[in-house]
Amino acid sequence: MFEFLLRPIRRRYGRDKEFYAAIDDMFHFIPHNIELYKLALIHKSASVELEDGSHINNERLEFLGDAVIESITSDFLFIEFPDRDEGFMTQLRSKIVSRQSLNTIASKIGLDKHVISHASGNMTHKHIYGDAFEAMMGAIYLDKGYDFVNRLLINDIYGRYLSLDNMLQCETDFKSRLIEWCQKNHYSIEFRTGSEPGTSMAHPTFVSTVYVDGIAVGHGVGDSKKQAEQAAAHSVSEAKTSAIDDENSAKILDRIDRIAN
Repeated sequence: MFEFLLRPIRRRYGRDKEFYAAIDDMFHFIPHNIELYKLALIHKSASVELEDGSHINNERLEFLGDAVIESITSDFLFIEFPDRDEGFMTQLRSKIVSRQSLNTIASKIGLDKHVISHASGNMTHKHIYGDAFEAMMGAIYLDKGYDFVNRLLINDIYGRYLSLDNMLQCETDFKSRLIEWCQKNHYSIEFRTGSEPGTSMAHPTFVSTVYVDGIAVGHGVGDSKKQAEQAAAHSVSEAKTSAIDDENSAKILDRIDRIAN
């Protein structure tokens, strides 16, 4: 009722006017508790240390926002696709809530311009903005409630920045498709995944090699085991058989190469 009056006041006056203006520009509303949104913008690399030695950043809000986004997206897909099975909805939800998708949304709404981070150049290109978007949804949930963030995410953000048609045409779960193909054609498949030597425990890098019938046919690197294995599976579809000396491996790759088609 009073937001019409509060909007220009919050945007122009007070020590937090820049934060109010940023939230209003991105999401088109004025927050109640601006401190939640300020916290959502603090990446763990820029954590604020308190007197008791503890650190505050957006990780807890990210945890909450992740759950909120997944719940709302599940409900959305259940209604949007009444005739599709669980497998279809699970795969589509995975695409929508993937870090790549959330990073893209965060950049489109301008969230990337407001994230506070001291991360290195390599970290900047990873998932900072998608993580901040999750944290922001967690902040909105605490500040405005589930129904509010539900309407915002489905009607505004997904409505403007998400194309379900493109999502349906875009293949991202290469690991599942590769496993299904191997099972159908009676090939054994194994992913051997571990952290890369020399990487820190705080920010590990994982490497994965996929073996089909005992032959290494793909390699991948990622910030998590899941990402590394997806990258390894994807690399199989892009592999050049001329780089494989083993004749049997070449035959396998020649068939697997059709997965991406």
